[in-house]
Amino acid sequence: MSSLTDDRPSGAVELSIGGMTCASCANRIERKLNKLDGVTATVNYATEKAKVTFAEGIDLHDLIAEVEKTGYTAALPPKPKSSAEQDESPSEPQDELRSLRDRLITSVVLAVPVIAMAMIPPLQFTHWQWLSLTLAAPVVVYAGWPFHKAAWTNLRHGAATMDTLVSLGTIAALGWSLWALFFGSAGTPGMTHPFAFTIERTDGSGNIYLEAAAGVTAFILAGRYFEARSKRRAGAALRALLELGAKDVAVLRDGREVRIPSDQLKAGDRFVVRPGEKIATDGVVEEGSSAVDASMLTGESVPVEVRPGDTVTGATVNAGGRLVVRATRVGSDTQLAQMAKLVEDAQTGKAQVQRLADRISGIFVPIVIALAVGTLGFWLGTGDGAGAAFTAAVAVLIIACPCALGLATPTALLVGTGRGAQLGILIKGPEVLESTRAIDTVVLDKTGTVTEGRMTLTDVHLADGEDRDEVLRLAGALEHASEHPIAQAIARGAAERVGELPAPEDFANVEGLGVQGVVDGHAVLVGRPRLLAEWSQHLPVELERKLAEAQTAGRTAVAVGWDGRARAVLVVADTVKPTSAEAIRQLRALGLTPVLLTGDNEAVARSVAAEVGIDEVIAEVLPADKVDVVKRLQAEGRSVAMVGDGVNDAAALAQADLGLAMGTGTDAAIEASDLTLVRGDLRVAADAIRLSRRTLRTIKGNLFWAFAYNVAALPLAALGLLNPMIAGAAMAFSSVFVVSNSLRLRGFK
Repeated sequence: MSSLTDDRPSGAVELSIGGMTCASCANRIERKLNKLDGVTATVNYATEKAKVTFAEGIDLHDLIAEVEKTGYTAALPPKPKSSAEQDESPSEPQDELRSLRDRLITSVVLAVPVIAMAMIPPLQFTHWQWLSLTLAAPVVVYAGWPFHKAAWTNLRHGAATMDTLVSLGTIAALGWSLWALFFGSAGTPGMTHPFAFTIERTDGSGNIYLEAAAGVTAFILAGRYFEARSKRRAGAALRALLELGAKDVAVLRDGREVRIPSDQLKAGDRFVVRPGEKIATDGVVEEGSSAVDASMLTGESVPVEVRPGDTVTGATVNAGGRLVVRATRVGSDTQLAQMAKLVEDAQTGKAQVQRLADRISGIFVPIVIALAVGTLGFWLGTGDGAGAAFTAAVAVLIIACPCALGLATPTALLVGTGRGAQLGILIKGPEVLESTRAIDTVVLDKTGTVTEGRMTLTDVHLADGEDRDEVLRLAGALEHASEHPIAQAIARGAAERVGELPAPEDFANVEGLGVQGVVDGHAVLVGRPRLLAEWSQHLPVELERKLAEAQTAGRTAVAVGWDGRARAVLVVADTVKPTSAEAIRQLRALGLTPVLLTGDNEAVARSVAAEVGIDEVIAEVLPADKVDVVKRLQAEGRSVAMVGDGVNDAAALAQADLGLAMGTGTDAAIEASDLTLVRGDLRVAADAIRLSRRTLRTIKGNLFWAFAYNVAALPLAALGLLNPMIAGAAMAFSSVFVVSNSLRLRGFK
């Protein structure tokens, strides 16, 4: 017992929950845990985890036992495995999904001929009813086993869910068919099922309902499979985050470089980072200087200059020279690991979005069962015979069996998500759609979302009498020899404007100031004004003013000089995407308030916001603080959508009521989001919200009609005026209606 409590901080624990089949299961476990003194629990059906905080003196064994009393399993989450172990061991969710898929394929292959024979009289050959039984029995017993197992578990704990109704309805239909075949007149050779729509009382001994039993099982398994597939992605955000780090690292041992897996690094180890490599863990630079691209973690578009004594963060990219770094934090202490923890907390703590069908099932299921039992008792009491009584009771269960209800969500979701995929919008699951309805604020990350996310040459300011092309040719040629991201932006911009660039005859990097060299016989300097001043090349007043203006606007300005004179100032910045302003207008038209959120400085953020038409700006925000900004907006009573693309956005995307990731961004952001926008075009965010709202309306319409059929026909079934054959047909018709209503989403523009 002590082993459970020793290595965990008392007061809070996260349990892995097994055996949940719908959101009402999560509700039951949550209610059960919250009844314990000093315990507060939230259970998330999507991540299959329970976040429990408890008072001093409560044993974890008691919490686990309490969950097990409800009929589910609970365990402490396993310790994270190394990447090698993850590759070796097959994941359990994968096995669960494979089992569901096998049952679904079996049920579809066997149920289609059963339904066809029952509905098309010409297919009813002499002994067709026995073939129907042979095909339908495995569907109900094997394919429908998860429903029967869940119904039995619920029964033992005095609860009822949709599983109970599916199990009862299919077993009743199969049981009645067996009775009719072996003891009634349905087994006689040459028996046919005319499809007669009559409202009259019958004893039912000549009717079989195998197509209802097989069809319901197949339909609802399909819904369950698609739901499980989207749910399986819930934990992928953390995997994507943790996989961002460097896989191996060159450690210095006795003056030699030795490559080891990065998870074997210890605090105090010195390691080498070459240009283009990821930094393996958080540390301090001991030798060398470089520019570090931290945009994926900080959202800061300009690379950060580092030299000995500066701190660096794991998973950022060394864009310049060779560095020797001493590791200060490793494993779960690193900034990357802390961000992974933030994502997990945001996912587990996300508000429960109850699936409508499950919400209603808590009331609907017990009422239907009571009605079926009451119908049976009433007709037995009136002396109309057991046949008529059972026929009426089975009709009640079959008409109430939630076939259309099981289809209502998955079909609309399939069509909606399919149409979304054609438009470059990936929707993760039904909970996502409910979130879009209430959204009133959309928080936009700046770098890579509103802007291009890479440095571009935006302006060329010339001293009097200078030739623009000549400035670009000489500066671009020299910068082309440098690996620095700002130098690369200048070289790229110059090549686009003047064509092929000459190769420099001499090149040197001046640490922290810029570059110098010889191009076409000219001694060229490109860098900070201080570099030019050291060679007595002072900027004219006009260029000084342009440089100051650029820096005030948060842009990067670089001075160019050669042959003893300062010639120009080049301005580099992260440019706004051409579609961003139009996207902001579309989001406002949907009733949303846009907010710009960035790690960049206030000046940069304000100038971008002004360009696209955003009034509210939150700048200079650290990655971990982005979550707090979203929480603060939520605390103000706002319902928040977040659009981002970097690792630094992953936790905020998970915390937001609706997370939208740009598909041009990192895997971690994409996995933590609810909606992924495949194109890097912000206008797709407005389309995504419109499509989601439309899909949700369709699901609600489907659920309304699915229930309307059931509720309208239940009294007829209870009165014995609806033979189960018509009940089955009405159910099939409601399913056809639901599917055709969902197909209207294909026309979304």
